[in-house]
Amino acid sequence: MSGAGTAEGERIAKLIARAGLCSRRDAEGWIAARRVAVDGMVLDSPGVRVRPGQRVTVDGKPLPEAEPTRLYRYHKPKGVVTSARDPEGRATIYDTLPEGLPRLMPVGRLDIASEGLLLLTNDGALKRRLELPATGWLRRYRARAFGEVDDRRLKALAQGATVDGVAYGPIEARLDRTQGDNVWLTLSLREGKNREVRRVLEHVGLKVNRLIRMAYGPFQLGHLPKRSVEEVPAKVLREQIGALIDLPPRPRQIVRRGAAAG
Repeated sequence: MSGAGTAEGERIAKLIARAGLCSRRDAEGWIAARRVAVDGMVLDSPGVRVRPGQRVTVDGKPLPEAEPTRLYRYHKPKGVVTSARDPEGRATIYDTLPEGLPRLMPVGRLDIASEGLLLLTNDGALKRRLELPATGWLRRYRARAFGEVDDRRLKALAQGATVDGVAYGPIEARLDRTQGDNVWLTLSLREGKNREVRRVLEHVGLKVNRLIRMAYGPFQLGHLPKRSVEEVPAKVLREQIGALIDLPPRPRQIVRRGAAAG
C-alpha cells in the first residue's frame, strides 16, 4: 500500500505510538519492515493516514486502543542517564522507575550529574510541545557552585550570554547564601540548552558541583523523594496544558511511587 493516504485521519506511525506500542520512529521502522497493515493491506510508507473505522494490525494483531495522555513528575537522582539505553553501560532513568508504568518518554533532559524534576509522558506530541522554546515555560534550578560571585556579572545574565560561540537566552540568577567556599544560587530560564546552567555559571567564574531542577513550567519538584514518580492528576493536567494540546477524555488517575531516597 503506497503512502498517498487521504488528507483525513491520523498518520499511521503516530497512531501506533499513541497506542503505546513503541515510539513514532520505531513505528516507522516497523512499517518499513512491512509489519503493519491497514484493512488487510500491508504498508510500505509511514505517510499513510488512517481514518476512523479502519482496521490496523501489527504483526497480524489488532492495534490496541490509544492510551490516554499521562504526565508524571519524577525525581531524577544524580548519576543516572536520561535515555533508554547508554552505550557506556551506565544506569538510566528506566532502571530506577517502578514496574507497572506505561511506556514513558522524558520531557527534555537532565545530564548525568544533575538531579531534580524530570517530567515523563506517554504522549510524543505532548513531549515535543513542552520542549519547544516557543512554549516559553520557565525552568527553575538551585545550584551550588565553587567560587566567588561577581554580582554585576550575575545580574548581566538577564541580558543573555554567549559562551564559546553559543548564544544563551536571558537567565535570572539570584545569590541565596554563601556556604564555605561555595555559593547557593537560584536560576530561572526558558531555553534549557544542553548544560546551559553549568556553562553560563562557569563563564562568570563559578564551578557548579550540584544542580537541582526545582520546577518545569507550573510543575514543581516539591517534596517528591528521589527515585519517586507521581502522576499529575487529570484535573491539573487539563488546567495546565489543555491550551497546548488536545487531550482526549481520561477515565481515571493513577499515582505510583518508587523507592524512597537512598
